[in-house]
Amino acid sequence: MPEDKLNAGNLSPQPTSSAQRKPGHSRVWFLVAIAVILGVGAFFFFRHRAGRSKPKPPPVAVAVTTTTVTNGDIGVYVSALGSVTPLNTVIVGSQATGPLIRVDYTEGQMVNKGDLLAEIDPRPFEAQVTAAEGQYERDKAVLEGARIDLARFEAAYSSNAIPRQQLEDQRAVVHQNEGTVKFDQGQLESAKVLLSYCRIISPISGRIGLRLVDPGNIILATSSNTLAVITQLQPITVIFSVAEDYLPQILEHLQPGRSMAVDVYDRVRQRKIATGKLLALDNQIEIVTGTVRLRAIFPNEDNGLFPNQFVNARLLIDVERGVALVPSIAIQLNPQGSFVYFVKPDQTVTMRTITVGTTDGNVTAVKGVEPGEVIVLDNFNRLQEGTKITPRGQPAQPAPANQKEGGQ
Repeated sequence: MPEDKLNAGNLSPQPTSSAQRKPGHSRVWFLVAIAVILGVGAFFFFRHRAGRSKPKPPPVAVAVTTTTVTNGDIGVYVSALGSVTPLNTVIVGSQATGPLIRVDYTEGQMVNKGDLLAEIDPRPFEAQVTAAEGQYERDKAVLEGARIDLARFEAAYSSNAIPRQQLEDQRAVVHQNEGTVKFDQGQLESAKVLLSYCRIISPISGRIGLRLVDPGNIILATSSNTLAVITQLQPITVIFSVAEDYLPQILEHLQPGRSMAVDVYDRVRQRKIATGKLLALDNQIEIVTGTVRLRAIFPNEDNGLFPNQFVNARLLIDVERGVALVPSIAIQLNPQGSFVYFVKPDQTVTMRTITVGTTDGNVTAVKGVEPGEVIVLDNFNRLQEGTKITPRGQPAQPAPANQKEGGQ
């Protein structure tokens, strides 16, 4: 009986011991998980702290091109589209009738005043000159005979050998013959003039156009036959129109002893062709457009201006002196207006608000900066207030400009 109790006591604790071991394992794993979490958190915390303790690298300076604000003069211009117009254009015809036997020019060549252009058969006109000369010589001889008779009649009348009426009749004969001789002189000169018309010469210097009549054609003096057209190229003019608002300034300068400069550029305003001066203005304003026409004259020694060529004309109406000048590319825009990046002594930039004035393509007169101050010319997309810069050097200073666009 006791033995059975002992066996029973030995068998009963086994399930109890197994149940007690499970809570112990759970606590171990829980502690391990907490330790891992704490370790990872500590790792990132100290890593972040170590990263924050390192100093930030200095900002990289932006390389830019700089220039210095200059002081100078700038012209105020009015721009307009113009057309090159010859000062003289001559349509060459004939004042004599006859066959054209000679053309003595090359199409498109430059001719001088007095050059032979063409010739009409002169033989009929030479015959007329010969006939007129013969008639003149005959009548002149008759006149000389009448004068001799008059001298003899005067001597006879002085000695009362002839009546006074006979003397007066002889004087009338002399006057009649004198008139005949003068008429013959006129006829001879007329024949010589007609003969000279057979040689067609250039009335002006200029460029001759294409040939319009070939040798062998009969030219009629009374017809509208055009032998050639000559256009004067030196000097040459440009006609353009400006708004009537500029008329007072133009009239002020267009006085004796004064002149107004005019520049002409090609159609795309990239190449300057010539410089001249204002010659005249029209006597009335165009009612429809409210403009007045002007004519400028140019020496055109290089023949850069060609008749009927379209050009851009610029008329100088004023000059602004002693103003601050900057390259036009330095001017930037923002919602507040125009500004430039001004370089401070510590090589950082700041935005300087400016007032834009007269512009000449690549140069602009401004207010808000002073001559001698340094401004930035490029790399604007990498700049902001306080950006550090490294100057790449200053480019050549632009020439002071002479324009304010006041075109139509």
